[in-house]
Amino acid sequence: MVITRTPFRMSFFGGGTDMEDFFKVHGGAVLSTTFDKYCYVNVRHLPRFFHYKSELSYAETERVSALSEIRHPAIRGAMQMLDIHEIHLSYDADLPARSGLGTSSSFAVGMLNAFYALKGKYVDRQRLATEAIYLERTLCGEAGGWQDQIAAAYGGFNRIDFSEAGFTVRPVIISPERKRRLNDNLMMFFTGFTRLSAEVQAANAAERKDKTAQLLEMRSLVDEAEGILTNKAADLDDFGRLLDATWRLKRQTGPVISTGSIDSLYEKGISAGALGGKLLGAGGGGFLLFYVQPEKQAAVQEAMKDLLHVPFAFENDGTRVIYYAPESYEPAKDE
Repeated sequence: MVITRTPFRMSFFGGGTDMEDFFKVHGGAVLSTTFDKYCYVNVRHLPRFFHYKSELSYAETERVSALSEIRHPAIRGAMQMLDIHEIHLSYDADLPARSGLGTSSSFAVGMLNAFYALKGKYVDRQRLATEAIYLERTLCGEAGGWQDQIAAAYGGFNRIDFSEAGFTVRPVIISPERKRRLNDNLMMFFTGFTRLSAEVQAANAAERKDKTAQLLEMRSLVDEAEGILTNKAADLDDFGRLLDATWRLKRQTGPVISTGSIDSLYEKGISAGALGGKLLGAGGGGFLLFYVQPEKQAAVQEAMKDLLHVPFAFENDGTRVIYYAPESYEPAKDE
């Protein structure tokens, strides 16, 4: 049996510039972190007592006798990629899917990590990220960028750069005290609205408006935000003000990034004292993130009293195998 634990991510700056059709021409960059909310993938080989060969439990339960029968595209694709058969797989998570936190990519990374461990193999973070990108974007044909898979695989507070050559991951080096202050000044609330990231990305891509200018400006904010974090003399509150700037830019990049309800919630948070914030993920719903000075946090929480407040802490581990019990397994003769 293998159990993996894979964190969710929050993206601060540069989202949208991680889309392959953009960064291969213009280059891209993202500033993001993972935090202490996780998904768990539990995998073991299924004993041959049943009339089915694999059992897969996520939001639904599937019992199948052939890979081609599997309805979940990522599970089917990953099992085919790695030649996995006769398993029981279960998925659990600390936060809901379709909520703007890269949940589907965290699942993809954690599942691949578990499958490799089940086969007795260790693979590095770069390979896990690269194969999760291939699984979701190519095999499953889902629209979207590359940042989620990379963040889930590597973990930590990072700057991720994208180019025609691929991607590089560089940790953002700041003092523990400054990092703690940043963490303490961030408040996250669940709006209750959820949409598939791939659906939002596809809807935004269908709009014919050229978004290159906005995306280039959003990419430039990555440099500015990183400078605020790494310069000890800089005012950390400027990070919050910059979040407001990137959110207002992002709203210009697609018709379904925001909604009237989300705009109203955002403005209520700003009016209550937040210096800035953004909707996490591709758009359409999920979690609102605000940067709020400590003395204003009670007022913002009161303004958001109808939403669930979700405290969190930054994490550094990325995907991990947290339980490993090797099994003796011989493939069936017809596999």
